Amino acid sequence: MPQRIRPSHLRKPAAFVAAAAFAAAVPAFAAAPAHADPGEASLEMSTLPSASPKPGDVYDKNVVITNKGTAAADGLTFRVRLTRGLDFPEEAKGCTYSTVADQVRQALCELDTVVEPGASVETPVRFKALPKALMEVVEYGTSATGAAPGDEGFGESYRRLTLTADSSADLVAVGEDTEALAGGQQSINVQLRNDGPGWIKNQVSDDQPALMVRIPKGTTASMVPQDCMPFGIDGPNAPGGTPGRATYVCMPYDHVIEVGQALTYTFMLDVAKGTKTTDGSVKATSVYDIHPAFDKNPANDTAKIHVAIPTDNEEDPSPSPSATSPGTSSGGNDPEGQSTGGSGSTGSTGSTGSTSAGSTTGGSTTGSAGGSLANTGSDGTPLLVGAAAATAALGGGLVLAVRRRRSV
Repeated sequence: MPQRIRPSHLRKPAAFVAAAAFAAAVPAFAAAPAHADPGEASLEMSTLPSASPKPGDVYDKNVVITNKGTAAADGLTFRVRLTRGLDFPEEAKGCTYSTVADQVRQALCELDTVVEPGASVETPVRFKALPKALMEVVEYGTSATGAAPGDEGFGESYRRLTLTADSSADLVAVGEDTEALAGGQQSINVQLRNDGPGWIKNQVSDDQPALMVRIPKGTTASMVPQDCMPFGIDGPNAPGGTPGRATYVCMPYDHVIEVGQALTYTFMLDVAKGTKTTDGSVKATSVYDIHPAFDKNPANDTAKIHVAIPTDNEEDPSPSPSATSPGTSSGGNDPEGQSTGGSGSTGSTGSTGSTSAGSTTGGSTTGSAGGSLANTGSDGTPLLVGAAAATAALGGGLVLAVRRRRSV
């Protein structure tokens, strides 16, 4: 049996490609390996060459399936899965098409052929890059015996191809301009937005897109979204929702930011007595504060959090009874009349005022304690298995240190 790569418990990517049509057996001269079990087929899949397709391009390559076992494979099921930035250009005979979890497009193709020991067959893999294509994954292959592949992982018979389309995505940081009273509380709403054209999900590392939030001096974050983790020297160092830190990184629980989507994060600030007008900042970056290579427009990566604190908010001395009408007072602001800040979102609408992330498009995003860091490397788990596990990255336990993982 071919070696299987153990699936990661944190995965969640996607995959993409087209496939199929009937394949004719081609004789090969490779002898069956000695380790193959008697009377068992052992299929191995060739690897597809990588590419950087532009939106609209069609990828069209063949893979070779070779039987390294000691028994024939009588017919086989060939599967192709594509992430959401890819699609099949047309339907091929003998294939069944569907869209499964996480918007993964799938083709199951029945190849009506016999692959004798030592023989090979070829079958095409075809897909097209959509306008929002960017960081994509293609899964393709069969099982060692030719039956439909499961979701147990990748190996010689079922492979994974990652590629980056020749495109970009523009991450935008949106700050807040509000007013507060010294000694009081004030909520702020900050956003991370994707202006496209590509959708965003890092498929090859844990360096997922994020919003870095620096809390204004003189204030303390007393309520923090669960999707926002304290940031240490080079990465998150405590569970999401931990209050009282100076810097946070906020990210969507599923690591996905669709084109046009804006994620809102709401913090409650306690303003210390004697605090003057103060500023913080937000920055569109990654969870390890590495500028994403796909973002070609750094001009809108940063924005300000501005908290104006008036200095004339004390009441004047009480006037004489003859100076005012009964039941009224004069001078100063209403002590109950704290002003509230705006949504901090420009050019978009969406849910604000909650302590979990939301999105203006594509539905709301709910937080999980500690957020999540996905292991989405080239040997990660299949597309559908990782979806359930991605939210368990940091869990509720304290994370004392997180190593920086840079994409190469």
